[in-house]
Amino acid sequence: MNAIISVHDKSGILDLSSLLREYGVSLYATDGTSDYLEAEGISVTRLSNITGFSGLMDGRVKTLHPAIYAAILSDPENAVHTEQLRSLPIPHVEMVVSNLYPFERIPTEGASIEKLVKNIDIGGVTLMRAAAKNFTSVAAVTDPEQYASVIDEIRRNNGCISDETLRELSVSAFQRTSYYDSLISSVFAERFQTTPLPRHFVLAGKKRYDLKYGENPYQKAAAYECFGRGISVLNAQFGGTSALSYNNLMDASITVDVLREFSRPCGVVVKHANPSGVAVADETAEALREAYGADTISAYGSVIGVNRQLNAACAEFLSDKFVEVLIAPGYDEEALTLLARKKKLRILKTDFGSHAISSNGQEVRMIAGGFLVQEVVNPSISRSSLRVVTERKPTEEEIEAMLFANKVVRYLWSNAIVLADGEKTVGIGAGQSSRVDAVKLAVMKSRGKSSGSVMASDAFFPFRDGIDEAAKGGVTAVIQPGGSIRDREVIDAANENGMAMVFTDTRLFRH
Repeated sequence: MNAIISVHDKSGILDLSSLLREYGVSLYATDGTSDYLEAEGISVTRLSNITGFSGLMDGRVKTLHPAIYAAILSDPENAVHTEQLRSLPIPHVEMVVSNLYPFERIPTEGASIEKLVKNIDIGGVTLMRAAAKNFTSVAAVTDPEQYASVIDEIRRNNGCISDETLRELSVSAFQRTSYYDSLISSVFAERFQTTPLPRHFVLAGKKRYDLKYGENPYQKAAAYECFGRGISVLNAQFGGTSALSYNNLMDASITVDVLREFSRPCGVVVKHANPSGVAVADETAEALREAYGADTISAYGSVIGVNRQLNAACAEFLSDKFVEVLIAPGYDEEALTLLARKKKLRILKTDFGSHAISSNGQEVRMIAGGFLVQEVVNPSISRSSLRVVTERKPTEEEIEAMLFANKVVRYLWSNAIVLADGEKTVGIGAGQSSRVDAVKLAVMKSRGKSSGSVMASDAFFPFRDGIDEAAKGGVTAVIQPGGSIRDREVIDAANENGMAMVFTDTRLFRH
């Protein structure tokens, strides 16, 4: 039996190599790997002795040689292959052990093109693909995490590897090379590509951890991190005794997105993929209390976040409340001591980065048979971009409240309505198939707090009924995109009810 070894990451390779030699396997290795193994007393034949060179083009070419790939790709059941191999310096290879230059560990932001190019592996990827292609007779071992199970199987099977394992190793090898190419593609696309929607879209994902379960307990789930995708809850430090679920992470991600909209202390409560309460205040604990108080029923079993260090006052407020997940950029020691009493609480700590959310990248959603990709755009809606369309102009206080509500409404599933009093939500209606029902739901959820509030809508009002329902609840001003064929009727409804209305000309659907 023969094996080729070419590894950048040498962790664990000594144990595997020692076992292979124990079973009489002849080892062929690149110079760097040979140096390491020989220093440890492992007998190895250098591939450079066979190919006639130790490296060309500053090391860019080391293993790209016909003799090496003939040995990997030959079919031992094919007489012609066997005959041709006799004239070559390497017999048929039954195992390839390889891993790649660590492109994914380069801090790509700001890295020079020269550094990126230097860390693109060519020979290692080719070795992996060749071994994986010939999986019926070659074991493609491409990850140090595989060594332990491979060693165990070789010992149990007296030096053999099962056909099932060979197939699994082949799949893993192709997944590894695809992932690697996707990393490079993503970085180069960010540097060089002008269209966010290329003909071939690739997405690189690496498993971070298995989840407690998916949307339901009978569904398995795992969290995969996409390379170079910026701020993410998947980068968060985790604390707690209970594992995260699929729903926990979905809600936590939305929580972070909302928190990043605001520079002042902010509290956010998310339940089943929709914010149920959002508030901004001078103090973190005050913002948290106001956000929770916006809808105390929905807040039960929710994900809660703040964009400042979570302090003891916040922890004391939450001490008698059932919370699934807490997320914050930090926690003081007294807060952690208080939170430790809540046995089923998951605690996430993450860097939120700048509150100014950039408009770049893509959003991917899976559907049956494929996936949809759209640009990530964060439209700027400011005081100067508002168009007053009613007889009454909004007050300064109403404008501030409307801009706040409009930031929140973009994170709700459509049709979506937000009622706000100052910089806190008092009623939210989301995920309704009709806009008037979303208004009714928001007013109902306010439980009497809608009087004197402002209303934000993620899309235009198709009829005046939504405005009339808001007026019944005491809403005084409305911010909406406009654009309906019945805008005139909607504006008339606002005038008749003494309301102020502004158009943003920007729809904020989250479908």
